[in-house]
Amino acid sequence: MAQLVSFGQFLAFGGAPAALAARPARDARIDVIRGLALLFIFINHMPGNVIAGFMPHNFGFSDAADAFVLLAGVSATLAYGGLIDRDGVLAGARKVGRRVWTLYVAHAAVFLLVCAIVATAVVQTKNPLYLEAINIHSLFSQPAQAIFDALTLRYQPYYLDILPLYIVLLGLFPAIYVGMRFSPLLTLAASFALWFCAGTFGLNLPNAGSGGWFFNPFAWQFIFVLGILIGRAAQLGLSAPRLRLVDAAALAFLLFALAIKTSSGNPFGIVALNDWIDQVQLGTDKTNLAFARIAHVLALAWLAIRYLPAGGALLASGAGRLLAHAGRHSLEVFCVGIVLSIAGQIVMAETGFALGVQLLISLFGAMVLLGLGAFLSWFKASDKTGRASSGLQASGLSPQRS
Repeated sequence: MAQLVSFGQFLAFGGAPAALAARPARDARIDVIRGLALLFIFINHMPGNVIAGFMPHNFGFSDAADAFVLLAGVSATLAYGGLIDRDGVLAGARKVGRRVWTLYVAHAAVFLLVCAIVATAVVQTKNPLYLEAINIHSLFSQPAQAIFDALTLRYQPYYLDILPLYIVLLGLFPAIYVGMRFSPLLTLAASFALWFCAGTFGLNLPNAGSGGWFFNPFAWQFIFVLGILIGRAAQLGLSAPRLRLVDAAALAFLLFALAIKTSSGNPFGIVALNDWIDQVQLGTDKTNLAFARIAHVLALAWLAIRYLPAGGALLASGAGRLLAHAGRHSLEVFCVGIVLSIAGQIVMAETGFALGVQLLISLFGAMVLLGLGAFLSWFKASDKTGRASSGLQASGLSPQRS
């Protein structure tokens, strides 16, 4: 009961400043799940790939993108929340701004590289349909306007729309975090109201040639704010209340979604659900973040928080460690995954979607992404060791050989 009271107080008043709480240890669950989401996104970005048929979106209402944005909110809170509490909003905003700039440069680089790959494919195969498949035809018909729109995030080719969403959301993080510190409940209510208005009144940012952003930031901010709420609770050392009824409800909802997504019709025979089931079987609204997606990813998050080990147990296996390495370096792995998936689309199309080629591309891409994460972790660790050694030598404390 004490846990329930403290959690209720947190929702209403935000709790004590996180700077006064012990800094939470790095949660392996975040890295492992994010690494897995990056692999799923890589596979899902190659339409026609047989392995995509086994990805989570075929068995539930949400997919890897929902989990990725939720974890982005959690990670942003753990990375920048303490700094804001300790040094103030401006100090936190400056650090967030540097990260946003890094994301922007990465997005521009990926945009140019993808355009170069597709243009090369068009020249080599004499097939202009690749321009339409990735939605970069305007870059060649109106290059100056397309480049300007791309640099202002008003033009987003297919599969290059997650980073712009993250740029906007992370840029808003300091303001959201201040609101979360004041009252998580009020902040969540305001975020929900904005999500509702986005879906009801069509609020969105402009996307040249497509009407609006595929990931509508006015809608997707809600799942990002939910991630901030989870991260803020972790900052304050709060754990999820042990409510077996909620556990059962979350599991029941996941089974409900599984039954619908794996059936060809209405598996329950309830006539009132016919239209809704037909709609979600085709795919829940991703642009405006349909409520079914929110409920599904929250059910997954609840069970992960309650039952996945919070310590290093997930890192006991080689697969867990590889996924964690990829999750720790999500920006680099994501960008390389986008480039590989675009190249993979072209290779699969040129080989008639041969099964062996699909499997080989998927395996090769997964190995590259996991290997990149492991390499970056090794490089970062060795760089820290080298700098520490240099510091010892500079101070005259390095061990001397006799």
